Amino acid sequence: MMKRGLLVAALAAVMALSGCSVPEYHYEVRKDLSVYFGNADSVIQTIRDAFAARDTKITIEYSSGSDNMDDIPALVGELVDFALSETDDPCEGDYILHQYGGYELEYSRSEISGGRYSYIITIIPEYYTDPEQEREVTDRVNDLIGELGVSGKSDLEKVRAVYDYICENVSYDRVHAKNEHYHLKTTAYAALFHRTAVCQGYSVLMYRLLRELGVDCRVITGMAVKEGSSEYHAWNIVGLDGAYYNTDITWDIQTGTRDCFLKGSETFSADHIRDEIYSAAEFNERYPMSDRDMNL
Repeated sequence: MMKRGLLVAALAAVMALSGCSVPEYHYEVRKDLSVYFGNADSVIQTIRDAFAARDTKITIEYSSGSDNMDDIPALVGELVDFALSETDDPCEGDYILHQYGGYELEYSRSEISGGRYSYIITIIPEYYTDPEQEREVTDRVNDLIGELGVSGKSDLEKVRAVYDYICENVSYDRVHAKNEHYHLKTTAYAALFHRTAVCQGYSVLMYRLLRELGVDCRVITGMAVKEGSSEYHAWNIVGLDGAYYNTDITWDIQTGTRDCFLKGSETFSADHIRDEIYSAAEFNERYPMSDRDMNL
């Protein structure tokens, strides 16, 4: 794997909240901590760019006149969450979030002059693909979009073409399905080049292709209930004509049907129970679900 380091240097002054005016953020970073970045937008974008490039080390340096050590993990958690939020870029948002395994955090403090401290924060992400694999994915996605022949077609036709391609070309990875240490099965790379994947790999490939084609799509995680048993699962929601529809390509590949294609909440929610973040009012307001199935 290519190893690169990224230094976030010369950050705007980091100020203790006490006695300081609160800056205006595009992102609402927590203000109940002893420290925040006056240029939070820039820091978040730098972290996001590093994730997209699969950088393996992200270093943030700053100075402060207060003791921030206890609050650094919470601050970094907020910054990373914002860095992984949705953007207009198909290679960001859910595409990164569901193909990485979190991060390790290292941080230290040393005293400098005038009662101030110098801080070094190092974020060490775990990715399921490396930069070269992602370049291969991008090349293949670009070729595949041309092969699908959907230029000028409706969004519904684009969704159908992507769905049919994945169903016809990617099989379920039963060999590695239970191997918790083999993460490649959850990636678009495995789906495209090994032609096998598990639910997460199907979902991120569908997300990437549809977003490249201008169709809104999200990856949803939660519990799937089938034949009296349940397991952790991933599927998609797709935006069409102002509403969103559920799509579980994994189940349809396993059953050889299209029973889970563009389904409304009335026919889908009983056996697909979303994680809390995706069932929250704020999420549902942003992504209003259709009650009824898409009329195909």
